[in-house]
Amino acid sequence: AVEWQLYSGVYGSLSGSCRVGDVELWVMVTARNMPSNVEIKARVSDPTQFAKKAAQLSQSEGTIIRQHDTFFNCSHGRLKLRDFMNESGQLIFYERPDTDGPKLSRYSISPTNDPPSLRAVLSDALGVKGEVRKERRLFLIGQTRVHLDSVEGLGNYMELEVVMRPEQTVEEGQQVAEDLMEKLGVSKESLVTGAYMDLLLKGHKET
Repeated sequence: AVEWQLYSGVYGSLSGSCRVGDVELWVMVTARNMPSNVEIKARVSDPTQFAKKAAQLSQSEGTIIRQHDTFFNCSHGRLKLRDFMNESGQLIFYERPDTDGPKLSRYSISPTNDPPSLRAVLSDALGVKGEVRKERRLFLIGQTRVHLDSVEGLGNYMELEVVMRPEQTVEEGQQVAEDLMEKLGVSKESLVTGAYMDLLLKGHKET
């Protein structure tokens, strides 16, 4: 059995223990100064046209990245291991509201050079919520990461991640996202909520 205990600490820190059999693991996360994005996700009906507009705005053809994300059970926020399929990956914890339109996401990232081993440990400790496999085409436009994603089991989507500067307000980040939405031809009707994992789980429930 796996048991978690969490304790609040000073300066926004959070410590916790996880017991797996006779082994107790401790972790401490300092929430202060967590980086943040303003994010938008939407369906893409014409990926070729979207890629053309993104290439024009970024003055590049983008970078292709293969990703295999494993989501783990988590009492708050979301915890996922991202495997880049090249012996590198990232453990990512993030929190964001499930709403349409621009939304603030706070996150912390830890790199790994052995995703399979880390996946095995976290699977045993927390249990797997689900997996997402996708091919991502990444464009960089100003301070925004533009993703054109082909998601296995879902189809074509786009994400905007406005990487917030320390001096920027959430409203300023939202304005950057909305302006770029208009330039890329993203309609409000195409906006979606939740992570790809949430959409996949919802789809399974509906079938």
